[in-house]
Amino acid sequence: MARIYAFANQKGGVGKTTTAVNLSAYLAAAGKRVLLVDADPQANATSSLGIDGSILPYCLYDPIINRKPLAEVIISTAHANLELAPSAPALAGAEVELVSMFAREHQLRKMLEPVIAAFDHILLDCPPSLGLLTVNALTAARDGVIVPIQCEYLALEGLGRLWQTIQLVREHLNPRVSISGMVLTMFDPRTNLSMQVVNEVRKHFPEQTFRTIIPRNVRLSEAPSYGQTILAYAPTSTGAAAYAALAQELLAREGAA
Repeated sequence: MARIYAFANQKGGVGKTTTAVNLSAYLAAAGKRVLLVDADPQANATSSLGIDGSILPYCLYDPIINRKPLAEVIISTAHANLELAPSAPALAGAEVELVSMFAREHQLRKMLEPVIAAFDHILLDCPPSLGLLTVNALTAARDGVIVPIQCEYLALEGLGRLWQTIQLVREHLNPRVSISGMVLTMFDPRTNLSMQVVNEVRKHFPEQTFRTIIPRNVRLSEAPSYGQTILAYAPTSTGAAAYAALAQELLAREGAA
């Protein structure tokens, strides 16, 4: 059965999609069968893999709202072992349409059930908000939430709200969900602030925080504009080395669990 993680942080610009996309690529490179689910209407994970969701016949909106089988929406990517459930601007409408649906918080979980056996890892890239799409991802994420936190001022801002949302989901929708990992991103070794953020996060979340730190790296910023993961775009860069290490650390954690 696949391990299912949600990547969430309602604060935008923290490297959430970058982490979901590149971790997916390195898990796939390690021989794992990976499904990346782009649950963000901005479709940044989709475009980061070189795919234009607006010209696809279907996107995640169709399984969530129209009950189309997810298997008919999933597409292959340029990476072996990595498949994508794409997003498109139409998904923005799902947030509104879900409101009146029965068991609205469970739609994504139910949608995933028929394909779980086909994958080793399913990674859910959430919108930068705590709306119904994110709640659906938290309800489906039986192996926990991975929270990217940028090493900048106000890094922990809003984390309390995410924690409260996770607690509510655990109490009412998914008793297995918790913060399973925190990834420190955009680290700049030249600044004292970056190190202060690292120390602060590790002090408050010593068990959850990954040892691997993702540096601020030009190649990481450039890769999405070329529709490529860092593994394809700049495999020898420091950003690539960091995500390769993060994938190995996640696999080691799973092996020890």
